[in-house]
Amino acid sequence: MTATEPRRNIVADTLLVTVRELRPVLGDPFSVVFGLVQPLFFLLLFGPLLARDGESPWAWFVPGILVMTSLFGTAGTGSNLQFDLQNGTHERLLVTPLSRSALFLGRAVKEFLPLIAQATLIILVTIPLGLRPDPLGAVQGLLLLGVLGLGIGSFSYALAIVVREQDWVFWTVHQTLLFPSMILSGMLLPLEQAPGWMRVLSVVNPLTHVVNAERDLFAGHLSADVGWGWLAAILTAAVGIAVGLRALRKSTD
Repeated sequence: MTATEPRRNIVADTLLVTVRELRPVLGDPFSVVFGLVQPLFFLLLFGPLLARDGESPWAWFVPGILVMTSLFGTAGTGSNLQFDLQNGTHERLLVTPLSRSALFLGRAVKEFLPLIAQATLIILVTIPLGLRPDPLGAVQGLLLLGVLGLGIGSFSYALAIVVREQDWVFWTVHQTLLFPSMILSGMLLPLEQAPGWMRVLSVVNPLTHVVNAERDLFAGHLSADVGWGWLAAILTAAVGIAVGLRALRKSTD
C-alpha cells in the first residue's frame, strides 16, 4: 500500500478483486476446458513416444505437462490487464476506494483456482491411461503448481503494466521467454544427454526444479528436489508480486 492510499483491509480488498476477476471464468467454464486442448495434444502425441521397455511414460511425462499448463495458462494473462489499461477499465478501478495493491494482488491470486482446476482435469484424464499418482503427493503437487502460477501470472501482469500501449512488445517478450524456459526445464524431454551449456541453463531455470519436484511428489518421494521445487516456486511468486506492485505504483505516481 502506498503512502497516499487510505487505510483499508487489503485482504478483504484483494478478495473482492479476486472474485471480480473469477466471475468471467465461472460464467464461462468452457474457457478452462479450452485451455486444456494444447496440453492434452502433447500428452496424447508425445506420451506414447516416451515409453521404454514396456514402462508407462505417464509418471514422468504428466508432471511435466502440469507445469507446462501452469506456464502457458498464466504467462499470457497480462494481455487481459493490458486490454483493461487501454480501454480505461483499470483507470476507473483506480478511483474506487479499493487499495491499489489489492488491484494487483487480486488479479494474481485469481490465477490460482483455474490452474488447479485444469491440472485436476488432466490428472483425471490420464488415470485411465495408466497414471498412478501418490494421493498426498498429487495434492501437494497441485498446491505447488498454484504457487508457481501465481508468480508467473504476476510477472505477466507486471510486463503488461510496463508496456501498456504496446501489444507487440508484450507478445514478443512472452514468446521469447516462454519456449526456451519450457525446453530448458526438461518438462517435455530429458536433458541428461543435452550439451553442457543447456544443462547449466537448466539448473538456473526455476521451472526445472518445479518439474523435478512434481515428478517426485507424484511418485510419492519426499526428496531434496521437492524442497528445491518449493523454494523455486515461492521465490518466483514473491519476486513476481514485488515486481508487479512496484510497476503498478510507478505507473500511478
